[in-house]
Amino acid sequence: MAKKYEQLLLKNQLCFPLYACSRKIVSSYTPYLKPLGLTYTQYVVFMVLWEQESVNVGQLGSILHLDAGTLTPLLKKLEKEGYVTRERSKEDERITIVSITEKGMDLKEKCKDIPLKLAQSSTSLSEEESKQLYHLLYKFLEN
Repeated sequence: MAKKYEQLLLKNQLCFPLYACSRKIVSSYTPYLKPLGLTYTQYVVFMVLWEQESVNVGQLGSILHLDAGTLTPLLKKLEKEGYVTRERSKEDERITIVSITEKGMDLKEKCKDIPLKLAQSSTSLSEEESKQLYHLLYKFLEN
């Protein structure tokens, strides 16, 4: 390939290994989440709600780097299943507040060992490399 097209070689793309790793990591959650009826995206929504219990949709999207078009149907489904409630803010009805229900909190117990199981089975990185990667990825996300 001509030198002027080097930038188009897949091996020269930072985005591709990030994309491929992301897909691989998300798929490694499937054996743990599928029996609970959860997708990875639902799982990360729960992680935020287990920590904060109540958050507006805009904040949730910002934390998870997801847009309202992705969150709205997901939250509607979780509400239908009784895991969350959604209600308009009393101060500003344009804002929707999502709160975790008792049923949603009960799911936390079933999920508590998932991070450890994944850490034990899926990484060949040392603890230091994992920390370094974590910081680099968040540095990238913050830009």
